[in-house]
Amino acid sequence: MAQPVRFLVVPTPRSFRQARFQPPPGATHLLLIRHGESEPAMEGQTFPLVDGHGDPALSPEGRTQAQQVCDRLRGEGIEAIYVSKLRRTAETAAGLVAALGIEPVVSPDLHEVFLGDWEGGEFRQRVAAGDPIVMQMMVEQRWDVIPHAEPSDAFAARAHRAVDHIARTHPGQRVAVFAHGGIIGQILAEATGGRPFAHSGADNASISHLVVAEDRWVLRCFNDTNHLDGGLTTEATALT
Repeated sequence: MAQPVRFLVVPTPRSFRQARFQPPPGATHLLLIRHGESEPAMEGQTFPLVDGHGDPALSPEGRTQAQQVCDRLRGEGIEAIYVSKLRRTAETAAGLVAALGIEPVVSPDLHEVFLGDWEGGEFRQRVAAGDPIVMQMMVEQRWDVIPHAEPSDAFAARAHRAVDHIARTHPGQRVAVFAHGGIIGQILAEATGGRPFAHSGADNASISHLVVAEDRWVLRCFNDTNHLDGGLTTEATALT
């Protein structure tokens, strides 16, 4: 009697592809936009002040940058727009506000770090002169070595509060946040656990993308300038 034919079934190995990033359900996408270039500080003159903060307008170059970044953001599904109390952020956002018909929200926590005795344009002049306190500031990675500047812990708490408020107010939405180099740097330092000044070099009118889901902050893109004259100055350019 013939023996039955037996077949050995070899299971197909399972494959595991690299997965693309998927934001958690309800995550808020914050597009952090640094304002366009502001007016230069002039020797012997000071900027107007708002609550003690220097409040220059955009320069002609900054207005061009503002239009370019707003043109870039029109098709990004923006559902809310935030600005600081300082006019250079509102001026940068103006083109997007007009295009989308979204009323910007002025956040009390988004203004730039307070520079104490160096407000009104003094900071730029001290940097240009190579002031020893500027060198100390860079070594210690803190703004409050400047006389009467905002304490580091207060600045960090304010930046965290700004992000937390926007994320809780706009779950699952994409928000354009027009702010300043110092506070964007502080937000991204917290997101990445990096040194305080690690992300303080965002270019004017650049875009950085932060995904926030409760206590989880994920940096997806830093300093995207593809939309500006001169183009790319970032390693990551996708906004999604």
